Amino acid sequence: QVQLVESGGGLVQAGGSLRLSCAASGRTFSSRVMGWFRQAPGKEREFVAVISWSGNNTYYADSVQGRFAISRDNAKNTVYLQMNSLKPEDKAVYYCAARAGWSETMTLSRPTAYDYWGQGTQVTVSS
Repeated sequence: QVQLVESGGGLVQAGGSLRLSCAASGRTFSSRVMGWFRQAPGKEREFVAVISWSGNNTYYADSVQGRFAISRDNAKNTVYLQMNSLKPEDKAVYYCAARAGWSETMTLSRPTAYDYWGQGTQVTVSS
């Protein structure tokens, strides 16, 4: 069982930065693939980024490539999402998620591929 708790959301002006954190409980965190997703009002949940258990492999949605960076600290059971050059269209509730193993990117970008989810943290970007 893995429990995930996100933090770090808030209100920021366009062009600004935020760093989201996702703290995980459970001894299996270091073996889990961790992903970030987001959901805006009236829209489906969409993939943002994913990182392998070692941190050596990452994959990003085209919409955030070059602006966002995912990382993890297995000693702290925490995964991070550094968000730079934020845009109004980045406004959403951001969720972290966990799954057992790495896979091909099409699978990793699907919410249904993840077994555990946090409660989400709101990110609002003002123009």
